[in-house]
Amino acid sequence: MTSSFDLVTKTQVQAKKTYWNLTPPLLYEHIIKQNEAMMAEFGPLVIYTGKCTGRSPKDKFFVEESSSQNHIWWNKDNKAFPIDKFEKLKVRVLDYFQQKELYIQDCYGGADPAYRYPVRIITDTAWGSLFAYNMFIHAEPLTPQSFSPEVTVLVASGFETEPEIDGTRSDVVVAINLGQKLAIIAGTRYAGEIKKTIFTVLNYLFPLQGIFPMHCSANIGKTDDTALFFGLSGTGKTTLSADPKRRLIGDDEHGWSDHGIFNFEGGCYAKVIRLSEKDEPEIYSMTRRFGTILENVVIDPATRKIDLNDDTITENTRASYMLRELEHHEPSGMGDHPKNIIFLTADAFGVLPPIAKLTPGQAMYHFLSGYTAKVAGTEKGIKEPQATFSNCFGGPFMVHHPSVYAKLLGEKIEKHQVDCWLVNTGWTGGPYGTGERMKIAYTRKMVDELLSGSLNNVAYEVDPVFGLRIPQTCPGVPEEVLNARNTWKDPAAYDQQAKKLATMFQENFKQFADGVPNEVLSAGPKLT
Repeated sequence: MTSSFDLVTKTQVQAKKTYWNLTPPLLYEHIIKQNEAMMAEFGPLVIYTGKCTGRSPKDKFFVEESSSQNHIWWNKDNKAFPIDKFEKLKVRVLDYFQQKELYIQDCYGGADPAYRYPVRIITDTAWGSLFAYNMFIHAEPLTPQSFSPEVTVLVASGFETEPEIDGTRSDVVVAINLGQKLAIIAGTRYAGEIKKTIFTVLNYLFPLQGIFPMHCSANIGKTDDTALFFGLSGTGKTTLSADPKRRLIGDDEHGWSDHGIFNFEGGCYAKVIRLSEKDEPEIYSMTRRFGTILENVVIDPATRKIDLNDDTITENTRASYMLRELEHHEPSGMGDHPKNIIFLTADAFGVLPPIAKLTPGQAMYHFLSGYTAKVAGTEKGIKEPQATFSNCFGGPFMVHHPSVYAKLLGEKIEKHQVDCWLVNTGWTGGPYGTGERMKIAYTRKMVDELLSGSLNNVAYEVDPVFGLRIPQTCPGVPEEVLNARNTWKDPAAYDQQAKKLATMFQENFKQFADGVPNEVLSAGPKLT
């Protein structure tokens, strides 16, 4: 027996059977029956994603089509895909779907009802549909007939593309057609591709409406003060925003409109490798509940106990769960304009201070630079941290030229008089391999103090190379930790590393030099 339906693009989709908007209990039944996962102790599902345990950025493309091609910043992250190849690929994926049972989730991207995109996610696995249920926003009960998606994602995880036929780089592809608002994900079971595809599409659509899309987490304090945490995977966005003293708006993707901040999602996708119940109790609790998906976490098949410390499969172990399951969350998914913006970096050189206050020009400079270290396992082939620059702290997901997003940020900072900070969650006392990772207890304390406003009343010293204002004291943090140079046994070695990193900043920023005001250009590091 086959069933069929139309995409918004008027493409006919046929399948052996289709399941619409199943809830987690029903999806559990399908997942277990089809042997897609193992149920762990306390009820989460453990999924293995096979060859792809992280994103495949080299396999992501944008279709060349008239409505979007002049808006896209074509670069190594935003690669072109011929429209004729996309149409042929779509036909082949639809042929593949005919032999499958399909699972469909109708949901939304955007918690603010005024800025909410209907999204339809069609998967060839039940667990992929549970991931979509966890990660996106659900409104009133829907029927397929009443829902009109603005964005549709076809997930053919079991379909491996053929480069000679499909024009792809490998047997994996993420192809986004912004004109059709249709994306195809094929050849990978890594669910992070689904959420990042939606994020990428919204990063294209929202700036056209004057809304600033951000790769950041957000939370709210007891006085309803909103804080934003920018950073790439592994820098602490999820960890630092999941604070029991504050309400979590979201851990990864947000918009900033004239109304304030709003989450794009309804769930979290947290890294859980070596997760500590003591340091991260809220996230830890989510690894022991019904409805959570654990990706590539090692499990004992006999006892069904999980081992969060085991990185045998990958460093990039993940947990997908609904925000509403957290004790400390903001039910609306929205917040007021932020009082503080925190740029997180994991500095593999051990050079940057653990905390520094930024001028507006420095905030723009570091936003455009997006310096951090890629953390092991986040992408295929990354075995240990590597220094990288990712514009806007999310280069792989930014569709427009970085200046579009930077302009929106600058306007928001000025209009709402936001304090901006740089926080280094990376290495101290030396570079990766010599130094040690900054203690999370120290980082949490520094963040607590800046959010309380107490760091506005302490003395600062200025770093001679990076020009950063470093607090000389912070309650609960040893003074010698605050200045990175003081943590090195050999100050001369630190100076050499600082100059090395400063040169990297300068070389990277040359690509933006012609498009930014002098205030931003002069905010970078100085070499004497």
